[in-house]
Amino acid sequence: MSDHYELVFSSFLRDDTPVSVLAALRWHMGMDDEDPEDLDRDDHPYPLLLPGQSPLPGGDNVSLRRSVPEFTSSGTRYEWELFVRIYWVDDLTLHLDALLKLIAPHVARRGYGGYIRDVHDTEVKTFKFHDGTYDPVVI
Repeated sequence: MSDHYELVFSSFLRDDTPVSVLAALRWHMGMDDEDPEDLDRDDHPYPLLLPGQSPLPGGDNVSLRRSVPEFTSSGTRYEWELFVRIYWVDDLTLHLDALLKLIAPHVARRGYGGYIRDVHDTEVKTFKFHDGTYDPVVI
């Protein structure tokens, strides 16, 4: 029998995030059909963030959009808002590090970036980003 998880990414990516990273995220979320050529197939074998028929309250949700988190004296500052909340099977957790490595160098703000939680637990294991990397998550 499989374990099931609630996976959440909730972070902002810098506006200068490479097009290839944004394309990879769109593919993982099912927003683009074409898989990016430069993704390592061992780490990213298939879309990992596809919304489905989730038993989670409110269902699955994926979003990647350019937003304006702040207006400054030098003009508008844009960032990419990344939000994912999906129901994950334990087999997919093998690829969690690959997803974290994909986005970590482009995270706009240090600190909290989401979590993973066994659906039968109340404790979450948070993702924390800093200086282009992240704290390891042990599931």
